[in-house]
This record gives sequence, C-alpha cells and structure tokens, in this order.
Amino acid sequence: MPLTLNFRNAKLSAMSLAKVGNPVRDEPLQTSQSLCRFQNEEADLLTHCFLKSFRSLELHQLQHHTDLAKNELYAAAAAIFDDNTTLLEQGAVIARHLYAKSHHPNIKSGDLCIALIDHVGVVGQAVQAISIVKSESRVPFLQISERDGDLVLTTEQGIYPDKIDKGCLIVSHGRADGFTVYLFDKSGGNTQFWVRDFAGAKPVTNDDFLTRRFSELCVEFAKRGLPEETLAEERMEVASRTVNYLKENDEFDLVEFEQKALEKPERIAQFEAFKVDYEEERGEPVAEKFSVSKKEAEKAGNRLKSRMKLDVGVELKFSPGFIHQAAHFLERGHDEEKQMEFIKIFYRKEEV
Repeated sequence: MPLTLNFRNAKLSAMSLAKVGNPVRDEPLQTSQSLCRFQNEEADLLTHCFLKSFRSLELHQLQHHTDLAKNELYAAAAAIFDDNTTLLEQGAVIARHLYAKSHHPNIKSGDLCIALIDHVGVVGQAVQAISIVKSESRVPFLQISERDGDLVLTTEQGIYPDKIDKGCLIVSHGRADGFTVYLFDKSGGNTQFWVRDFAGAKPVTNDDFLTRRFSELCVEFAKRGLPEETLAEERMEVASRTVNYLKENDEFDLVEFEQKALEKPERIAQFEAFKVDYEEERGEPVAEKFSVSKKEAEKAGNRLKSRMKLDVGVELKFSPGFIHQAAHFLERGHDEEKQMEFIKIFYRKEEV
C-alpha cells in the first residue's frame, strides 16, 4: 500500500536559518544564533508554506553504502527527533553539510530554512518531521508603511513561498530504513546534487516506483528510441501501446510485454538497445517483473503526448482511439507547388 501523509494538524514549532553560499566563489556560510519561533497565526501560515510542495512526491529513504548512521542528514535528523532542543545545533550541521557539497560552480547561493513540524499524520500516528527548504532567488515586494504621520511605499526583498527551489522533508517514520523522505528540486539544474550529494537519498522501489519508471521508459523510447524518420503518429501509437499494456495487466513481465506491445522483431531490438542506454543514463536497471500499480499506469496514460505541433502555428490533438487507427484516417503528402508537407484527415461527420 502506498504511504500517505496527512498535514491537516501539522504545526511548525521552531526554525533554524542559514545563508549558504558557494565556496568555489568564496561566498560565506552564515548560520543563525538562535531559533525562530512564531505566534499561532504566523505558524499556521508558515506550516502551509513549508509543506505544500511535498504533496504527491516520490517516496525516498536516506542511505549510506557502509553504515546508515554515517549519512550526515540521517544523523542530524535522528538527533533532532531524539532531542528537539538540538534543532539549532543540528540545523547548523545541516547547513555546513550543504555548504561542503556546494562546490560545483553552477550551484547557486541561497537562504536555507530548517523547520521542525509537529503532528504530521502517517499510518494513523502523529509524528514529527523536519522540513528543509532552500530558496535561491529573492523576490521584490512592495509594502505600504507609516512614517512621520504619512504613508510611504517601500521595496523589500524576500522569499516567495511558491518560488522555493529545493526541499527535503524527513518524517520520523521508518527510522531503521532511513526515514520516510520526500524531495523536490524546481531549479531546473542537476537534481542529483540535491537528492544524491546533499540528502544521500534513494527512491523506495515499491510497485508505484517500478510502474512509474517503466512507463517513463516507454514514453522516452517513443520519443528518442525510434529511428529519426519515424512519423509523429507512429511514435504516439508506440507510446500508447506500451502504456496500455501496463493499464491492462496486473503483473508485468518484460518478455510478454515485448511480444504483445511491441510485436515486431525490429521494434523489440530497438527497445532493448534503448533500454540499455536508458539504464546507463539513470544509473540503475529497470525491473523486468513487478506488480503493476494501476494508479501510476493511469497517470502514465494521462501524460502521453497526443499532440502534433506544426511550424505554421497549428497544433493537432489526437484521442487514444484515433492514435490506434491513424493509418486509416490520416494521410501525409508533399505539395510540389508550395514545396510544403501536408496532412489530410478523413472523417464522417463533425461533432459539436
């Protein structure tokens, strides 16, 4: 069963702060000298801001190749959960660890907030969590204030909650296995820095994860693994057939998948070659047998690209039913006079 979190009663209790620069650019690290605590109204607002980006993310666990206790984030989180009064001290440890991992020149400096959250619901229990968020951009905002009996407009620079770049939520659950962890990186950079180098985390390989990974492989194969001359509608059909196999079967078997979804020997060979490259890119093999998560298979179907964009400003959208019959209703050609390609679609009647 997938693990779900309940944030309904969650409450931020205290926060440690830091400014983390990039040591390659000789930017400093600065950590707070005291904890931030908030009134109820402020705490409610901040709790929402620091948790909302962690909904519906992939489940991870902290890891270490020799001893889990040697994972810096795991050790710091365990110390905080064991004794909440160490939040300031361990917050500084986390900030120093991030600073030490920020040696790549592309890593941006930013503001780091490490918040202790109470009453997070997991498996029917209320537990604590640690929300670590990094904002790499400061957003200008306007404020009207009173000065000398008059109103003045001032400009401030601050953190915009919707623009937080990176986040790591460590939930005090599953401690022996590396805690329950959720991560995001919206910066568009190399997410391995945040997930692997800073957190030292790995995805939990449950049915959801295995189904999601294989559906991603299928869609990427249709986009990048087919010969360059493959037409757009054929790519869409390949993606649709592969994802439909997941939706229609409870158990996944790679050999059966190739025979039923790919059928043609040359297509199977193309898929197997692409699968090897895909696994090398990801640094991990794709499972060849697993129980299919219907929820993830359905999501994969919804993500399928079913559009064709043309350079004249026209975008065609196709239903799954059309994709499977495109050969009967869609015709391509080349107009010698205009020296342009064209698409002809046959239909019986127009639907309103």
